[in-house]
Amino acid sequence: MLGAMVLFSTMGVFIKLSSVQLDPLEVVFFRNFLALVLMLPWIIKQGPAVFKSERKKLYTARAIFNVVGIAAGFTALTLIPLAEATALSFTAPLFATIGAALILGEIVRKRRVIAIVFGFIGMLIILRPGIETISPGALLAIANAITIAITVLIVKKLTTTERPATIVAYMALLQTPMAFIPAVFYWEWPNLITWLWLFCLAGAGTAGHLMYTKAIELAEVSQLQPLDFIRLPIIAFLGYVFFSEEPTIWIWIGGAVIFLATAYVTHREATIAKQIHNN
Repeated sequence: MLGAMVLFSTMGVFIKLSSVQLDPLEVVFFRNFLALVLMLPWIIKQGPAVFKSERKKLYTARAIFNVVGIAAGFTALTLIPLAEATALSFTAPLFATIGAALILGEIVRKRRVIAIVFGFIGMLIILRPGIETISPGALLAIANAITIAITVLIVKKLTTTERPATIVAYMALLQTPMAFIPAVFYWEWPNLITWLWLFCLAGAGTAGHLMYTKAIELAEVSQLQPLDFIRLPIIAFLGYVFFSEEPTIWIWIGGAVIFLATAYVTHREATIAKQIHNN
């Protein structure tokens, strides 16, 4: 799990380095395209049966939200410090819990509601509206968290009938052509060093997800959640080394508050799911 967090953290560096030459929307395309190339042998091995599904509209919706979210997140990384974008990304599970209550009809009890409120207080500590102007980058980072939450809810819906292999295959296949459409308007062929950063980005993302998936197989999500906070000091260190970024004390405090709220929400959801399963 620690290896996955390190790799996920390095992705922010590679995105920022790639965006020195390329528009973030083009980086989004190459991230998806190169990931598809890396996954192609696995998809071929699965055979045509992996695409058998009656829920293609839901897969399409998931891909659209994912591409929009990735675009928002990648652009945010070019506008604000890596640590700030990472801290704001911790709000995604909070938005997912709200969405699960409003859309899926899940019951969210008092303690989780309080945790969600504290999570958003943490977000306000980082943004400090009224004291500082909320930057476009911060708004894009929040938009990224919201779209992540939406895709989590869609995947939750898909897992009731679909195989994990089918969910992964459709994600890889649909997101590349969708990401290509906006990238065309900013097209520029990467130079040699940018190709290096793009391949590092795709490799880190693919390897990170494989490690994360393996970690989930070996331990419960609620047990792994606390390790997610490790991303903040790692990304802060990388941001300082590569881009001379120095996170403010408010990013550290707000990020910690958001994370603690998210960790509690995740723990409660895992506990409730276990109780339902046992009954």
